[in-house]
Amino acid sequence: MNVITEFFKKMTGWYLPRITVSDIVEIIIIAILLYYVMVWIKDTRAWMLLKGILVLVAFTLFAVLFQLKTILWIEGSIFNVGIIAIVIIFQPELRRALEQLGQQQIFAKFIPFDDNKDKGERFSDRTVNELIKASTELAKARTGALIVIEQNIVLSEYEKTGIAIDGIVTSQLLINIFEHNTPLHDGAVIIRENRVVAATCYLPLSDNLNLSKELGTRHRAGVGISEVSDSLTIIVSEETGKISIAIGGELFRNVDSDSLRNKLIYVQKKSIDVKSFKLWKGRLRNERKNAK
Repeated sequence: MNVITEFFKKMTGWYLPRITVSDIVEIIIIAILLYYVMVWIKDTRAWMLLKGILVLVAFTLFAVLFQLKTILWIEGSIFNVGIIAIVIIFQPELRRALEQLGQQQIFAKFIPFDDNKDKGERFSDRTVNELIKASTELAKARTGALIVIEQNIVLSEYEKTGIAIDGIVTSQLLINIFEHNTPLHDGAVIIRENRVVAATCYLPLSDNLNLSKELGTRHRAGVGISEVSDSLTIIVSEETGKISIAIGGELFRNVDSDSLRNKLIYVQKKSIDVKSFKLWKGRLRNERKNAK
């Protein structure tokens, strides 16, 4: 490092600050944090806020350049209040970001936060078959359905908004729940392990602006619950009879029964992340192109 500094000094006449290994580590950490913050901002309403802040910064520089003291005094007075207002307005986005950070399980290998969790399969092969059968039958009949499969994050908060069922997962039960003009058809079903724990559950709606405008409340609810938890949600469209999957804030549409089986088997063994789903989506697209 000293050799590089001396060379740079001779060539330019400028002095380079002394850079240590800890400085390099800090630069890398800050760069990674800034990258993820920018990605988070771009995917939320905060992107428009950032544009507004940049406009205000440019206006402030203009005021400083021309010594507009009154405007500078007003901006300084409302600065602290503005920060508090931003935290209040974007509380859902900040909460979601912290929840997603907690889902990364960075320290899971070192600190067992949930030792009591079952280390085996999440649900049986029979449950997989019943879910696939129910989804395909509902799709054929163009009966809308919203089936949330719980993973690591317990969905008790949303379970309480519905009606307790506590029944074994069967295709007949699921089809009957979502049948038109029945008391339980409106809302979502939550599945924990091999049991339907509740029906008619209310889920948070996603405010993701990138979602297609043609999607209705059912799809937005499926994406919404996947944004605040690690659940996998099966969505059957009443209008098109197509099956979709939502996980990690991502929606994967027009899923066939074989692809649905593969993903359920994967979730059956372990938690699935969004990156795995995106890779699977790319492979699925390639398979369809090759089939043509």
